[in-house]
Amino acid sequence: MQLTDTHCHIQEAPVKSDDATGKLWTKRGNPSPDELIAAAAQDDVTRLICVGCTLADSRRAVELVGPRENMWASIGIHPHDAKDHVHEADTLVDFAALAAKPKVVAVGECGLDFYYNHSSKDDQIQALRFQMELALKHDLPMIFHVRDAFDDFWPIFDSYKGLRGVVHSFTATRKELDEVLSRGLYVGLNGIMTFTKNQEQLDAAKAIPLQKLLLETDAPFLTPDPYRGTVCEPKHTRVTAAFLARLRDESLEILARETTHNAKSLFRLS
Repeated sequence: MQLTDTHCHIQEAPVKSDDATGKLWTKRGNPSPDELIAAAAQDDVTRLICVGCTLADSRRAVELVGPRENMWASIGIHPHDAKDHVHEADTLVDFAALAAKPKVVAVGECGLDFYYNHSSKDDQIQALRFQMELALKHDLPMIFHVRDAFDDFWPIFDSYKGLRGVVHSFTATRKELDEVLSRGLYVGLNGIMTFTKNQEQLDAAKAIPLQKLLLETDAPFLTPDPYRGTVCEPKHTRVTAAFLARLRDESLEILARETTHNAKSLFRLS
């Protein structure tokens, strides 16, 4: 059995910083990425996509995956960090150059987050459009982060033709799911599904067609039950997969096979 974690941030694991990601990896003891990769392999998580959220973070992801088998990078400007990028022309030029690097298979994590509003709405939209245009230029899929913002996100998405990708960390309802699927996008599920009490979220998770489902961890965030209170790692992909198999009345082996096939197809993985 082979599982694929399509969204993790292990490139930041050895980096000591005061942001939310850094604090969690410090709590875990700032493990080496290779330690996390080995632990994941023991639980049949054999393919990983390291997802960037800033220029510096995206560079780290590209550098990490370069020499390692079965690992790829996505370059992104997270909506929280839009304000630190969109007003710096040189920064955007440097970011855009990463799209042509080997083993870069997607653009994102990018999108709109109107729950926290760490960046202004205008800055978030500017960063999103910049990345959409970059993805189209390089024929790359996108990893979208959309929180409390679908009503604003869809008109922007629909103004471009040919976009493909995944809505990461999906936690919405059948209404939003239908909108996602009608546009041919994939749906990424993670540990949230194992501890949510929202039946509408669980109903939506059950309704995702298997051919449009991707697994992810968002490590070091969103640790699944029964490991809440510890730091999430790529190995926890298996925990979420097992939960979803029970929820959806599917075998773990079939879910693993099909979601890995989906990841290979969307991101053109070897």
